[in-house]
Amino acid sequence: MSSCHAIDGDTLRCGEERIRLVGIDAPELPGHCRPGRMCAPGDPYAATSGLSDMVRSTMPIQRYGVDKYGRTIAALEGTQGDLSCAQLRDGNAIYKPQWDDRLHVARTCPGAMKV
Repeated sequence: MSSCHAIDGDTLRCGEERIRLVGIDAPELPGHCRPGRMCAPGDPYAATSGLSDMVRSTMPIQRYGVDKYGRTIAALEGTQGDLSCAQLRDGNAIYKPQWDDRLHVARTCPGAMKV
């Protein structure tokens, strides 16, 4: 358990640890979409706000690994349940099967992936 806050629509900081939500991609804040990358469509501010609204002061973290940027890939439970599922359900992110470690999102929120 660690105190967490949203950095953007799919990344949180929990203490000193940066955490990327498993299996999803949210719209990038202006200037953050690298050249040549297909970034998720949508409103990055709404995605960040939506995630912020669901973050609890402390949340258990289910870690899956570390990405090439040094962020922990993980699943977290917020006020609306699994944060990846909630961001998909609310239209604040898209499902990325290639980023779905151990098929967490496919198993946890299959209905949200069809939104």
